[in-house]
Amino acid sequence: MILQQTYSFIQSEREFNLNELLIQKVVFGLRLTAVQLSDGSCGTASTVDEENPHTNKKDRDFGGFSPSKYSGRSVAELFSTEKKSGLIDTLKIAVLNAISSRMIETAGYRIIKDKDPVDLIDLNSGRKITLVGAFNSYIEKISVTNSILRVLELDENALPEQYKRYYVAAEKYSEIIPDSEIVIITGLTLVNNTIDGLLEAVKPGTTVIVTGPSANIVPDVLFQNKVNIIGATKVYDSEMLFKLVSEAAAGYHLFKYCAGKICILNEQE
Repeated sequence: MILQQTYSFIQSEREFNLNELLIQKVVFGLRLTAVQLSDGSCGTASTVDEENPHTNKKDRDFGGFSPSKYSGRSVAELFSTEKKSGLIDTLKIAVLNAISSRMIETAGYRIIKDKDPVDLIDLNSGRKITLVGAFNSYIEKISVTNSILRVLELDENALPEQYKRYYVAAEKYSEIIPDSEIVIITGLTLVNNTIDGLLEAVKPGTTVIVTGPSANIVPDVLFQNKVNIIGATKVYDSEMLFKLVSEAAAGYHLFKYCAGKICILNEQE
C-alpha cells in the first residue's frame, strides 16, 4: 500500500529516528486535523471519523491513542499500533505530512510555488478529465472549457445543483478512470485508503494529479505509482493553523491565513 510504502521510505532516511520523533500536539477538527511533532514540523489531513461515540460502557476506550493519550507518543508507536479507526488513519497521514514537509524542502524535488496544480494543465484541449472528489472550484473552472468532465463521488449532493450533470457514482471508478486522459484525485483518498485501487485503474499516458490538504506526503512512492503532479501545502504559521482547525476550517481557510500552495512535479514525466 502507498501509505505503508511511504512510511518505509521515510524510515530508510537516516536523518529520522521515528522512535524519538514524538507527537507533540494534535487537534482533530471537524473538517481537518493538524499535528505538530517534536521537531516543530506540522502536518494536516482531512478528518475521517467512522467511530460511534455512543459506545457501551464495556467498549469505552481509555488506552493508547485515545483522548489525552496522543501527545507524547512516538511516530513509530503510531505506525505500529494495532488500533483501527478513522482518526488513527487521519493522524497517520497528518504525521506523514509533517515529516514530509521537512524532506520536501531539502531533497531537491522540482517545486513550483504559489500555483494550483490544475493551472499547470491544458484545460482547453477537449480531453476527458475525471475528478475523484467534488472539487467544486475545479468543477467550476473546468466546466467552462471544452473538456469532457466526470466527477466520481459517493454522494451526488456534494455537487451543487448546476453541476450534478457531471456526477458519476464512485463505484464506477474502474470504468471511468481508464477512460480518462487527466485524473485529479483528492488527498482524502490517502486517509480512507482508496488511493491504491484508483491508481491501479489508471492507464499509461494519463496525467494524474493528487491534491488537497492531505496530499503533502513525500512524493517518491506516488511518483512510482503513475502520479505526475502533487498539489501540496506549505504551512508558515503553525499557531494560526491550530486555531483555524479548532474552529472547523476547510482547506481554503488555510490558504487565506496560514499556508501556501506548492506543486511538486515528477521530473521523469
